[in-house]
Amino acid sequence: MKAVVITEAGSPAVLQIRDRPVPVPAENEVLIKVFAAGINRPDILQRKGAYPPPPGASQDIPGLEVAGIIEACGENVENLKNGDRVCALLTGGGYAEYAVAYAGNCLPVPAGFDFVQAASLPETVFTVWHNVFQRGNLQAGEHFLVHGGTSGIGITAIQLAKAFGAKVFATAGSDEKCEACLSLGADLCINYKKDDFEEALKSTGIDVILDMVGGDYIPKNIRLLRNDGRLVFINTMKGGKVNATNDTVDFSLIMKRRLQITGSTLRNRDPEFKAALAAEIRQKVWPVLEAGNFKPVIFRQFDLSRAAQAHELMESSTHIGKIVLTNQW
Repeated sequence: MKAVVITEAGSPAVLQIRDRPVPVPAENEVLIKVFAAGINRPDILQRKGAYPPPPGASQDIPGLEVAGIIEACGENVENLKNGDRVCALLTGGGYAEYAVAYAGNCLPVPAGFDFVQAASLPETVFTVWHNVFQRGNLQAGEHFLVHGGTSGIGITAIQLAKAFGAKVFATAGSDEKCEACLSLGADLCINYKKDDFEEALKSTGIDVILDMVGGDYIPKNIRLLRNDGRLVFINTMKGGKVNATNDTVDFSLIMKRRLQITGSTLRNRDPEFKAALAAEIRQKVWPVLEAGNFKPVIFRQFDLSRAAQAHELMESSTHIGKIVLTNQW
């Protein structure tokens, strides 16, 4: 098969097409003929050598989510069969003509979705459901804030939080991106390049914040939280430490307001955990998608052979929504 391989740590140019053996599914895995693969920030970090794959994952073929058709099943696989249309969360190996996935981490392509749309779902939906709804325990009527509202995570968080009855706030880096957040259901979006999101939201208060920024956002987030608020980290792009001048984290607020601060990474969790997460997502989220209450936002598609250009686009941060690779060999 053809695959996109990280030939060495470095710029997007290190992504090269190579011939690789078609992977063989283990007893609890399926082999998927890949029609589309989503691109995510961890792929960028892996390419740069900053995010090594977990043991057992493909070490030099990136890609955490795919959609396609099952071509073979391991001997212990139940409830899936050859020919099934699925999307799947992977630990790696998605940028290829074929990929293997743990059977429990596969979900059916939602009714009305094509393979490109379906490939945009697993990484973001799994991440948002676990962090916003399980760890953050977001409830109907609560105030929810997501930073980076036009990222893959952001567009998913806005739409799911709105679908489940929350009042939704977002931050984004341009007026165009803020308009996109509003069109997806956000009640208010703050252009952080023009306005201070803390000042804009301090009279409102927030119950759950999903943060992928960190750094000087940390004390601002904590001050914004209402009593019993929850701050959930999934990344710290500006650093895991507070670097703001003349600003500090006031831990007394955490005690006074009974705040909870948590976070998680998904890739290194065991397949059984992800399978349980997938089962809950199929029960609670898939009906929202199939009812038309969620809009996949695909910014651009690239052929697998142009993975380097797709990475360049993601690193530019000019996109709104997901970037997807398609397999046309």
